[in-house]
Amino acid sequence: MKKVITYGTYDLFHNGHYNLLKRAKELGDYLIVGVTTEHYDEARGKVNVVDSLMTRIENVRSTGFADEIIVEDHVGQKIEDIQKYDVDIFTLGSDWVGTFDYLKQFCEVVYLERTPDVSSTQIRNNSFKIINLGIVGTGRIVPRFLSEVKYVSGVNVICTFNPEVKEDKFLKKRYVLDNYYESYDEFVDKVDAIYIASPNETHYEYAKKALDAGKHVLCEKPLCFKRDEAEELYVYAKENDLVLMEAIKTAYCPGFQQLMNVASSGVIGDVRDVEAAYTRLAEPNSRERTSNIYEGSFLEFGSYTLLPAIKLLGKEYKDIRFKTLYDDNGVDIYTKTELEYDNGMATSKNGLAVKSEGNLVISGTKGYILAPSPWWLTKHFEVHFEDPSKVDVYEPSFQGDGFRYEISEFVLKINGAGRNSYKYTAGEAVGMAEIIEKYMKHRKGD
Repeated sequence: MKKVITYGTYDLFHNGHYNLLKRAKELGDYLIVGVTTEHYDEARGKVNVVDSLMTRIENVRSTGFADEIIVEDHVGQKIEDIQKYDVDIFTLGSDWVGTFDYLKQFCEVVYLERTPDVSSTQIRNNSFKIINLGIVGTGRIVPRFLSEVKYVSGVNVICTFNPEVKEDKFLKKRYVLDNYYESYDEFVDKVDAIYIASPNETHYEYAKKALDAGKHVLCEKPLCFKRDEAEELYVYAKENDLVLMEAIKTAYCPGFQQLMNVASSGVIGDVRDVEAAYTRLAEPNSRERTSNIYEGSFLEFGSYTLLPAIKLLGKEYKDIRFKTLYDDNGVDIYTKTELEYDNGMATSKNGLAVKSEGNLVISGTKGYILAPSPWWLTKHFEVHFEDPSKVDVYEPSFQGDGFRYEISEFVLKINGAGRNSYKYTAGEAVGMAEIIEKYMKHRKGD
């Protein structure tokens, strides 16, 4: 008898799950299916499981493919189960290619192609739908996004759009994604929502057309270069019951939310100064340094470093100043932004060819908060007081690359939860667009 084993969360059970179990069963004579517990899902970074463990087990059982169902609840259990049940083949979907190659010393490892188009066959309370998502752009950020989306329930990436690439062989082979390169309208028509990861100057038009077509939009920063454009999009989305989110992933990370809550709680008194830096040394021929209009350090990192200032000190600053260093091609390689408020100030530092300490420091009347680099992923921060021996240390949870948190927020909003989210509001996004518009004028010398 040839034994096959597979694992999964099987949340919001759909025909993609069904097809994978069917093909897993066809690999052998006896199929063992491991269903993960809520605790283990949380530990491994699954951020928004909807169905209970018993519901998910029953969904697997109802397919008739599983000869035996077990519960997975700890790291290392896969090796234990393979040996315990004398398994011949371990199998999972192709979006996990390479991840479990270490199991080849125990049994054969097979990665099955995923089902590109899925829909819920069992939906909790008839309210939580599977969202078929399309991605605009096929650049280097997209594989990172795809590696994270599998940790979010209720979303399925089905296609991409890139007018400059007829076919991305890597994405098509590993993720079974078709690329639409001739018609954006045809691409939009295939999906419920889109994630925009194309060049900065294309964001507004792609977002506007998608919203006009009744699609939800998650867009990489900057969403727009003008305040009026951002306001137009957010108003349209609200009036048409659509979700529009700017993908500043820091804003949706649980650690950053905890940091903002601590800063606002009065523990360090009244916040008077926010200083944030985000720099890295990019190659001269990198994407970030190829355009002296739509790229550069401020447009690459400015949304991150301005975010804590806008969250804590607000959008109503008295004055704003930009100081920029350019390379020989006129590309912004280092920009310092200074904001002045009635009773506070903020500094944002961004660099692509200048390296600085990447800290976030929030200064108050009773103490200060220090979040070391990479603070934008917010895995650690400290609260310091006048007494140097008194230091409160926070180690918030953070999983993966951070994309899963913004994807989860996007899915929850589409399904009716958190439409009035405080994590990054429409008003804050419009305020950010206003600062970007002022920066663009500064860059032109206006």
